Amino acid sequence: MLVYEPTFISIYKKKQMSENQLQLHQTLWNIANDLRGNMDADDFRDYILGFIFYKYLSKKMSLHANIILKPDGLEYSQVIGHESEALLLEEIKLDALDALGYFLKPTELFSELAKRGNSGGTNKFILEDLQKVLTNIEQSTMGSESEDDFGNLFEDLDLTSSKLGKTEEAKNELIVKVLTHLEGIDFDLENNENDVLGDAYEYLIGQFASGAGKKAGEFYTPQQVSKILAQIVTTDKERLKSVYDPTCGSGSLLLRVSKEVKEVGGFYGQESNPTTYNLCRMNMIMHDVHYKKFDIYNEDTLVNPSPKHIDQRFEAIVANPPFSANWNPDAIISDERFSPYGKMAPKSKADFAFVQHMIHQLDENGTMACVLPHGVLFRGAAEGHIRKYLIEDKNQLDAVIGLPANIFFGTSIPTCILVLKKDRSRHIERSRNILFIDASNHFDKVKTQNVLTDAHLQEIIDTYRTRETKDKYSYVASLEEVKENDYNLNIPRYVDTFEEEEAIDLLSVSKDLKALEKEIADTDTIIEDFCKQLNIETPF
Repeated sequence: MLVYEPTFISIYKKKQMSENQLQLHQTLWNIANDLRGNMDADDFRDYILGFIFYKYLSKKMSLHANIILKPDGLEYSQVIGHESEALLLEEIKLDALDALGYFLKPTELFSELAKRGNSGGTNKFILEDLQKVLTNIEQSTMGSESEDDFGNLFEDLDLTSSKLGKTEEAKNELIVKVLTHLEGIDFDLENNENDVLGDAYEYLIGQFASGAGKKAGEFYTPQQVSKILAQIVTTDKERLKSVYDPTCGSGSLLLRVSKEVKEVGGFYGQESNPTTYNLCRMNMIMHDVHYKKFDIYNEDTLVNPSPKHIDQRFEAIVANPPFSANWNPDAIISDERFSPYGKMAPKSKADFAFVQHMIHQLDENGTMACVLPHGVLFRGAAEGHIRKYLIEDKNQLDAVIGLPANIFFGTSIPTCILVLKKDRSRHIERSRNILFIDASNHFDKVKTQNVLTDAHLQEIIDTYRTRETKDKYSYVASLEEVKENDYNLNIPRYVDTFEEEEAIDLLSVSKDLKALEKEIADTDTIIEDFCKQLNIETPF
């Protein structure tokens, strides 16, 4: 009998899982690519992600109902036509609304619609039925605790759109093809050991982002940047009471934080774009985050912060706000988030307004990390005033990390990460200084995009956690030094990355020139001799 070491088994399982993941990623992306035809990838994104989500909900519903029905020796598909059909469905619905947050009848499951659309190998018209099902999912939550989490969730799946086809038949044909292809994929939701499907969903979001140009910044933060932010705010922590992202996009940052700790008590976010807001809620549910554990709000964070969030304080905050966005501070000039600073962020550059909002929402023992354009480090006027207040009056700035240019989709500008703590006095030593890291030249080139590798990421995190000065990479600056620099945080002021050019040996250069002159003269002599033999004039 063979006995395998646990480590070997673990490695084997991990490898197998990784292969399964890669296969699922590629299969889903191929479906998305092959079936969209001439439709813009950004438009098709909403359909493919929406239908994957619908299949996920269906599978979860079916599995949950089967557990409830097991004592009766029934499966969910057998309820229809059963003598106690109405009673069973009502019991299952009540339980599902609490456990899952929504309800689907057996006839409304993804598999049933896919089967109906491709019955007998020919396309049957199912668009109206499909629209009803999607509406019913949303309406099933009305009056329940999950109503806000599922309301208008499918509003971007416009089955009447001409983008799907010029005729109703063409639209139906495309939708049936998508459903049929997705039906052939086993989502393996019975396996609770890993989050294969959630990761695949995140992969698709990233793939669509890579081709979305400038729009990508609205909903996606590159994975390696997400990892840096997540690992910073979870330093020395195994559990978090809460994590918050005021510009949460697709929710990738929030979900990344959960991968760095054993448990997150609650996920909170706000997103102004309705389509992206829907995508974030789907992404949360796809990663098996229970609806009672997340609260995402759809509004402008600066001007209309969530009434549920504004009085809360969060242990970890991560964000990648829109760079130098326009905003309107006039209506909220007396808001307690901004008034203590004595200055408001410029109307054309909301960067510090987001910082002020986040530090207001941060718990006393909390850490926040956000990505911002380099301009926040040195721009003067109101922004200079706010920087001084954060450093001198509040002493909340903990670290400044410079990132390479061209690592974000849609923009090539260099960016930085600001790390702030609500109360730095808990760590006396670090409260007297600010750590600067210059990682701007540490990247790999992949086609036209600069990419942070795992090694680059690890160096940033290790340096942040050890808080040490490294030649041409990092520097621990005293608060006095920062004050002497008039609170200018431009990283080259603190981290000297200048590479001295090798000294030129003039004597050696002189010898080389003399040797070259002799070589030229010898060559001229040879050419002159050839010209004489050919009885032609020399070219010199």
